[in-house]
Amino acid sequence: MGILRLPFMVHANAKQTSSSSFKSNVPKGHVAVYVVGELQKNKRFVVPISYLNHPLFLDLLNRAEEEFGFNHPLGGLTIPCKEDAFINLTSQLVKTI
Repeated sequence: MGILRLPFMVHANAKQTSSSSFKSNVPKGHVAVYVVGELQKNKRFVVPISYLNHPLFLDLLNRAEEEFGFNHPLGGLTIPCKEDAFINLTSQLVKTI
């Protein structure tokens, strides 16, 4: 599966295992996050760093801290959220940032 580039984020395949391939998929000024839904497969998204300071995104980060602490199962920033809810939230962020 290739990378789908959206105006507000980049969606990448979470099945890649090489850390060097992940680095090449994260443009400067962005960060990779994994979204773990209830019944959905883990999805990897690359979002602008500016999202990390937004109150809506900070709420997701707080949930991730409560659920995973600093032990993220995928080795990267893992957010417990349904994929469609994450996409909805990030589409709201692109309008406010």
